[in-house]
Amino acid sequence: MTNFAETKAQIIDLVNKQIVPGASFGFITPTETTKCSYGNKSWLPTITPLKGDELHDLASLTKVMGTVPLIIKMLNEKLINLHDPIQKYLPEFTDERVELFHLITHTSGIHGYIPNRDSLNSKELIQALLKLPVTDTFNKKVVYTDTGLIFLGLVIEKFYKMSVQDAIMKYIIEPEGLKDATFNPEVSRCVPTYVVDGKMLVGVANDPKARQLGKHCGSAGMFATLDDVMKFTADMLKTDKEFLYHNITELNPGRSLGWDVKPDGSGHVLFHTGYTGEFIAVDYQQQTAMVVMTNRVHPIQNNQLFLERRETILNSFLNESK
Repeated sequence: MTNFAETKAQIIDLVNKQIVPGASFGFITPTETTKCSYGNKSWLPTITPLKGDELHDLASLTKVMGTVPLIIKMLNEKLINLHDPIQKYLPEFTDERVELFHLITHTSGIHGYIPNRDSLNSKELIQALLKLPVTDTFNKKVVYTDTGLIFLGLVIEKFYKMSVQDAIMKYIIEPEGLKDATFNPEVSRCVPTYVVDGKMLVGVANDPKARQLGKHCGSAGMFATLDDVMKFTADMLKTDKEFLYHNITELNPGRSLGWDVKPDGSGHVLFHTGYTGEFIAVDYQQQTAMVVMTNRVHPIQNNQLFLERRETILNSFLNESK
């Protein structure tokens, strides 16, 4: 069985070439789990080495580690149906064609500019999102947005009578035994991201909508350690969620429930990223997985080179997984 030597070398090269300050990463095979931390937690204000138990801002991994599993739990318990119109739960949303299915597969076509978005409070932002138009990509194209997962978070709130983030903690994170995953991280344990309004974000969500929506954000805002994400990923491999790893949109490129399906929509490999430099790949056929956690936005957000290298690392993993 592979030891992912080439993929590991590429991740370490990200640090050696100073594309990211550091990386905590791991691989799962049917026979073993390996974990590694390399490089630095931060460059600014001081260079601090990575220990491997830091809390990372998961950004959009919040979607697949929190909101999507909770929606799947609700589907399994027949609380909701994938083909329920959103209007059933969020009557302020006026387009009756759009279903929960479209939200979780990023095929809703809901899109548009919200003026002064960053100055809106939580309630104002939710109202503005609910008024966004449905464009002509509806049900025809996968267009990745936060909006669908924010709406699913609001649907969760209707059922559990609590904020989506509290519901995720109670029904997903705690039963899963993820010891450190949290929406209220201890600042001293966090990997810093970048500067906003003259201040380095540490233990505060990098995502502006997550900062505005607070506990009502189902698209970002979770912090977790490498151990947490590895445990979650290992449990995904063990659970036979057959409907989860196929392209259910019948589009190319397609999506499964919440996850990107690699390569070329043929199914069996799920992939998801977080803006801050995290990504998970799960290969159901080979029963292997990879978790990579970096802070690629530190100290500045624009890091195109990382995005190109991320694709190379994924392809190397898929190749070595065979």
